[in-house]
Amino acid sequence: MFAPGTAPRPSAIGGYEDWPSYLRTHPRHIAETSAGQELADALGVPAAPQSAALSAAVIESEATHDGVTTSRVSWQLGFGPRTGAWFLRPAGATGPLPGILALHCHAGIKSVGAGRLVDRRLADPQVADLQQCLYGGRPFATWLAMRGFAVLAHDTFSWGSRRFNLGTPPRRTAAVVEGRKSLWREAGVVPSETELYDAAAAAHEDTVAKAAGLLGTSFAGMVAHDDLAALHVLAGLPGVDAGRLGSVGFSGGGGRSLVLAALSPLVRSFVVTCMMTTYRSLVPAYLDAHSWLLQTPGLSRLGDYPELASRSTADSFLVQYALADDLFPEHGMRDADAVLGARPTGRYTGSFWPGGHAFTTDMQEEAAGFLLQQLSPVPLATARQNGLS
Repeated sequence: MFAPGTAPRPSAIGGYEDWPSYLRTHPRHIAETSAGQELADALGVPAAPQSAALSAAVIESEATHDGVTTSRVSWQLGFGPRTGAWFLRPAGATGPLPGILALHCHAGIKSVGAGRLVDRRLADPQVADLQQCLYGGRPFATWLAMRGFAVLAHDTFSWGSRRFNLGTPPRRTAAVVEGRKSLWREAGVVPSETELYDAAAAAHEDTVAKAAGLLGTSFAGMVAHDDLAALHVLAGLPGVDAGRLGSVGFSGGGGRSLVLAALSPLVRSFVVTCMMTTYRSLVPAYLDAHSWLLQTPGLSRLGDYPELASRSTADSFLVQYALADDLFPEHGMRDADAVLGARPTGRYTGSFWPGGHAFTTDMQEEAAGFLLQQLSPVPLATARQNGLS
């Protein structure tokens, strides 16, 4: 019972009160390689439901615009809110297509997740600014479908449909939001509900990371759990060639792409955009530029960030660097490129681009071309074995 006149203490994990019991009763992810298992253990990744368990994924609506058929899809992971996603493919496509998991960035915006990657007529008009600022004004997942891919773009743990309920934020988060409100008032700004949510969610990420650590996982590990589940959904969707799957992401989505490829052999080729450096280059001046997606305690014991990329069994991967990226120093990117380029496998391609932290349309063209080539009907590894490449 609460004392008269006192309110109950708000939940620190609103909407996810069933998360602790899920972790207590759910097994850990079992990777198919020792390198993948070490990463899964370091991140504390729970086992994601397999394709059969996700067969109840529901197609909620479908529309065709500009030669792309977009289906609104959702599934339930067993804890927290239901996952919302978009499945996009060329209208009228016949035969199995290469499948791409398009992974949204962090951007400090959690009110929307994968919606930033699709045609805003089908998602949320408010994503226009994000698309313009970070993706060259292009709905990247929709555009990928125009290029001949079957694309799944999903909200991951803590974003969009999978966001936490912060209607009554926990006390520390509430205090940060009150401070932000004061600054808005001084500037004569009236924040929208979306802006209020994103301010709360930015502060709340620290609480989520602490909760994850207490529960034996990590923020990045929980994101990886959701991404693994989405990969299995993609593999089971009609018209998708499960033997030709890839992933691509910008910024935090690039880190997700790297981790996913290391955890699952289903990923045959992947792209990491504006999310590669060395740990040493981040200390001390760049530490506060990054979220918990990059900075999991203990992860550096497995090697530096470029070495994590080499833990995958994918046939090929592309890393794109932005030379004026204000989140990574150039010397850190150059050092990472040197480490990856020194690997004898020949799987790595690196490219350096002018400009800042953004996935420009030219970079998107390169990424799509790379994936289309690598996920062609004759996989790159087979072609090499047969002397065709």
